[in-house]
Amino acid sequence: MTFIKKRISAFNSAFNGLFNALKNETHLKIHFVACIIVLIAGFYFKISINDWLWIILCCALVVSAELVNSAIENVCDLIDKNYNPKIKYIKDVSAASVLVLSLFSLIVAFLIFKKHF
Repeated sequence: MTFIKKRISAFNSAFNGLFNALKNETHLKIHFVACIIVLIAGFYFKISINDWLWIILCCALVVSAELVNSAIENVCDLIDKNYNPKIKYIKDVSAASVLVLSLFSLIVAFLIFKKHF
């Protein structure tokens, strides 16, 4: 029974992290709203199952990257609140990963929805 309680506790921690991040991270809120808009558009335009797979994958990747970016930024701020060029580099690279995935997702959304306009 202890094993099951530990697994449930791990899920609680993960959901707690997600809800705290949604409450505190503005960029994550923006990505979540964008995902909701795209999901609504997918239902409205009745996209194919393959298109749904791409949309869900893109949403998961962008939200996950934003969560990791937020975690990295918070750890860096904990380590050194003053300007540090190495920490700036780490934060910039982390933010770049979100940018790359966001642009990729935008291209995917364009390719999926262009036939509906």
